[in-house]
Amino acid sequence: MPSFLKQIFQAVTDRESADSARELNLQLATAALLVEMVHADHTVAPEEEAALRGALAHEFDLDQTALDSLIREAERAAKNAPGFFAFTKEINATLPIEDKVRIMEYLWRIALADGTVAAHENHLMRKLADLIHVGHGDYHAAKRRAAEHLARR
Repeated sequence: MPSFLKQIFQAVTDRESADSARELNLQLATAALLVEMVHADHTVAPEEEAALRGALAHEFDLDQTALDSLIREAERAAKNAPGFFAFTKEINATLPIEDKVRIMEYLWRIALADGTVAAHENHLMRKLADLIHVGHGDYHAAKRRAAEHLARR
């Protein structure tokens, strides 16, 4: 293959690898925030676990094996992270506001899943909304949609 064709092929391959890495980083960042919400009240209710799994499977179109792997990795990353900055930085750098609001809705689905929003969950919701730059109106709209989603189930 001529040299210039190799360079073009390599550039396309590098770009695809970079896009794939960005997608994996975004999945991990999103999953880590959702995992943090599951553990925010120091108990993991089956409903919260189901909301976590449902959100990630829906958002990223994952099969069972990929979903299990992502959750394990997110739990490890969340446990070892000094805070939320690495996760929220990835989300802020990658997603438009509509997608950030959808993440807030997933977070609310988890917080509301067991029927009670604990003080720690409420605090984490407000903190994450600020960190991913979701405004007050969108924050409350996401909460309302999450509650409606859970009421339909």
